[in-house]
Amino acid sequence: MVARGSLTAAARAEGVAPAIMGRRLDALEQRLGVKLLVRTTRRITLTHEGSAFLEDCQRLLADLANAEASVSAGGVKASGHLRITAPAGFGRRHVAPLVAKFREQHGEVTITLNLSDRVVDLAGEGFDCAVRVGDLPDSSLVSVRLADNRRLCVATPRYLERHGTPQHPGELAKFDCLSLSSDASQTRGWAFSVPRNAVGRQQEGVLTDAAAGSDCEVIHLKPGGPLDCSDGQVLHDWCLGGYGIAWRSTWEVESEIAAGRLVSVLEDFAAPPNGIYAVFPQRKHLPLRVRLWIDFLKHHYSRPEFWRSSSALRETAGMAARLQA
Repeated sequence: MVARGSLTAAARAEGVAPAIMGRRLDALEQRLGVKLLVRTTRRITLTHEGSAFLEDCQRLLADLANAEASVSAGGVKASGHLRITAPAGFGRRHVAPLVAKFREQHGEVTITLNLSDRVVDLAGEGFDCAVRVGDLPDSSLVSVRLADNRRLCVATPRYLERHGTPQHPGELAKFDCLSLSSDASQTRGWAFSVPRNAVGRQQEGVLTDAAAGSDCEVIHLKPGGPLDCSDGQVLHDWCLGGYGIAWRSTWEVESEIAAGRLVSVLEDFAAPPNGIYAVFPQRKHLPLRVRLWIDFLKHHYSRPEFWRSSSALRETAGMAARLQA
């Protein structure tokens, strides 16, 4: 009725007399005890209650369509448009390839993928799901942990052969460390888990955090070096080029470690992992396409071999070759 613009047009679409459509509306408003529409001779407009009621009804109809599709012949079928957002670097490497594969399995779903390092307002900007890496702030959003993410110090075998290997985080000052510049978001520095009281609390450049456990504490160092950059991908590429030690996430470097292009150092001091999450707005009934997408991510991210995929190896090997040429 609202979409048609008038009772007469809505009645014509339903094949009934306008008077019958009017009586149906009157009966509904009487049963609910609220006014849903404001009617004039020229147009009809929704009241506040009418707008909320229409939105709920549309959601219920969509849920019903999803329920029917899920038990239809041929198995689970999803449809509609799926809007996803993810961090730029992680999204290019580990979300975009899965979007294409998901679409192969669910041909009636269309997908928009937004890659951005800012924290997107999912509800305000109309996104169905976000993939986020790291500790999540408290919010009204719902999150599903998909995988663990650790941060490791890595360098090329050639760099370690020429400069040696640090045995303790405190020795990093002697090495070329590839750090994010001060205008980047990583303000606390590199995190390590060390035996409690092993590092003096007054030591310059060391922040402590008791969250690591009763026997260890997390310290944060800000090692310097001849190169820094505000972009993490550039640091990754410099590290592959043999220019120093970088502190990177396992999702970035696990394939290169498996291939022997990078070596992890100071693993005994690695801080506890954070997570990789699927995040979505608080709602009771997720559309089928969103539920299937989250399950699809969980299936792939739970497999260790996913992070060591050959496609990731080819991409990083090509970048390293260009830097060393």
